[in-house]
Amino acid sequence: MKGARPEATLFTTVFGQDFQIITHFLSPDTNPNEAAPNPLPFGNATWQSSFDSSKVWAQVPLSNSTTPASPASIPAGSDPSCPNTGAIACLLLQSIGSLQGPTGGKFLTQTTFIQRLNTNGGSAPDDADGCGSAANVGNQRLVPYTADYYFFRKDQ
Repeated sequence: MKGARPEATLFTTVFGQDFQIITHFLSPDTNPNEAAPNPLPFGNATWQSSFDSSKVWAQVPLSNSTTPASPASIPAGSDPSCPNTGAIACLLLQSIGSLQGPTGGKFLTQTTFIQRLNTNGGSAPDDADGCGSAANVGNQRLVPYTADYYFFRKDQ
């Protein structure tokens, strides 16, 4: 088995209650920006607001783009911002497109970078979990994880 697509639900806590704020999945970038690769891949990591349905697509920054002086990927367990060995990597992703929601919502359209830190879990199962068997080729399994996501935008 290997990772086929991102799939996550982001929550925030308000007055002790968890509220869904964003859904993370794979979809075609229908409104690419100047940082988008050409040609566009079939699907890109997507975040969609639960409030207004606005979207942002992102990927690891291209080598010829202007990015902050920091690595795009931090292996889990190698840095205080990504302390849990064996978890999925921490990432810095650049927006490659955004789209307003159907009623004009712009909650995520100003996003320029998305950072995933403090990951826990999410790594592909190992051979002991059955992924090393030829009978499991092509199978998929959701692997739970937690992380802190930060959405950045340019100053207005």
